[in-house]
Amino acid sequence: MNDQAKTPTKQAGAALPETALLPPVDVIEDSAGITLYADLPGVPKDKLNLHVEADSLTIEGEVALNTPESMESSHAEVGVPRYRRVFTLSKELDSEKVSAEFKHGVLKLRIPKVEHAQPRKIEIKVA
Repeated sequence: MNDQAKTPTKQAGAALPETALLPPVDVIEDSAGITLYADLPGVPKDKLNLHVEADSLTIEGEVALNTPESMESSHAEVGVPRYRRVFTLSKELDSEKVSAEFKHGVLKLRIPKVEHAQPRKIEIKVA
């Protein structure tokens, strides 16, 4: 699995994509697949989008910063209200069986390996 850094490029007549923050992601691999943990603070579940297309996994989320109308920020460290991260998935991973959980601003994705890529025990026959 490779993390792709998407840099906005200008093409004739094409609009530049919105700037987005790269959420920190931990990737843990075991013999049966990989587990990704993405930190997405401030993103509500309804503003979180996951896409798997061909060998590409995209994580996108919009931060919901609710400031009361009577208040104004004097300092804001999060100037970009979007997260976006794109990964290239290995052919060994089964993108049809991705499972996702979202709790307390942490997205957990589990992507199992395809069956032929998983380790298996070979039975030894006595002759």
